[in-house]
Order: sequence, then C-alpha cells, then structure tokens
Amino acid sequence: MAELLKVEGLRAGYGEAVVLNGVDLSLDEGQTLALLGRNGTGKTTLMNTLAGATRWHGGSIALGGVAIHRMPSFLRAEAGIGWVPQERNIFKSLTVHENLTAVARAGRKGSSAPQWTPERVYQMFPRLAERKTNLGNQLSGGEQQMLAVGRALVLNPRILLLDEPLEGLAPIIVEELLRAIARITREEGLAAIIVEQHPQAILAISQCAAVLERGAVVHAGGAAELSAQPELLAKLLGVARV
Repeated sequence: MAELLKVEGLRAGYGEAVVLNGVDLSLDEGQTLALLGRNGTGKTTLMNTLAGATRWHGGSIALGGVAIHRMPSFLRAEAGIGWVPQERNIFKSLTVHENLTAVARAGRKGSSAPQWTPERVYQMFPRLAERKTNLGNQLSGGEQQMLAVGRALVLNPRILLLDEPLEGLAPIIVEELLRAIARITREEGLAAIIVEQHPQAILAISQCAAVLERGAVVHAGGAAELSAQPELLAKLLGVARV
C-alpha cells in the first residue's frame, strides 16, 4: 500500500504554548490508526493540527506526498482531510439534509471508490434519513454524531479524523457507530485516525496504533499486537487495567 499521511517532527499548539513536541507517525492508504493516550497528552491537539486548527511551530505534515502543514484548514479539506471534531460542530440551525448538502463535493478525480453523497450517508445511518427535515438542535447526541460523520464523508475525503466519536453516547448508539466506522474503513477502504477513550473497541477495528505521552509518540505498532498485551496497554495509558 502507498503511504498516505506522513508526520515528521511535528511541533504545534495554541498561541505560544507548544503541546506537540516532535510527533512522528505515518499511515498508508486504507489503514485505520487508533490514537491513544491519557487525558492531556496531546491527542486532540494532534487531530486539530492535522485539520489546521492550531498554531504550527515546526516539523511537517504530508498528505499523498504534498506538504499541507502551512495550508489553511479549508485547503486541507480540499486536499482530503475529513475532520469530525470532539465538539461535532454541526450547523444546529440547518436541517439534517441542509447540513449534508451545504458541504457536499464531488468525488476525487481518478478515484475508483464510490462517491459519498447525502443519499449514501442516509443508507449508512437510517436514523438520519428519518430525521432529514429536523434541525440540528432537534437531534439526540448520537444523531448529531452520525450527522458530523456524514458531513465529513460527503467531502469525499482521503482520510477521516474522528476525535472521540463515542464519547457520552448510549451503548446501543456506540455499537451502531462502531459498525458504521468499521464499514467505512474496512469495506470502503477509507483511511482514518480515531481518538477514543475505549481502547479495546477502537483497536478491534484498527490496523495500527500509536500512543501519545507529553506530546510525543511513545509507542507505535500493530493494533492487534497492542490489544493482545493488556498489561502493556494499561501501562501506556496509566490505568490499572483495560
């Protein structure tokens, strides 16, 4: 598989405060990376930095061999970054359908992958089809998360960034979203980076794993291998057990 994302010596943060201290990681086309770590280790900052929402201090980010670390966020979206932030940031005054059609763009030239359209999103998330005329602020937390994922998909990205997509959701919605994410990444072959506080659930649908500590990668390897070593995983995450 060809390399899709390469991050080298990345330093970034907010204003003069540097949170990421030399992050190195890479991801191939079609792979899913589970990004793990304790609270405050820089996971969300890394996702925000990839999307262009922090201050860059050094290092590089390349997507498909093209440097994007100096690009504004809207150009990164055009380059292929599909970002689902922790806050979801859906348009609450627009309907579900308006949220999707407002940002939808055609599939990428030369890509053989099926194009993501609002109709395909409704097939993936039937709950959204049932609520397509509802305003964003009339949706449950789980439905808002589905809409946030769908809105990123209709950009037809090359890589999907999911920042804690399961946070605060009911177990039945968690299972539904996990199945959808697994389908998007495994069956559709869309590369993804997923930050999550449920490590085993995300490791189960990922090929790669990276653990952050103090703004740097302290472990990188296969997701299955890390999942099979619960003692190592618990040590890396600073918890008694996982």
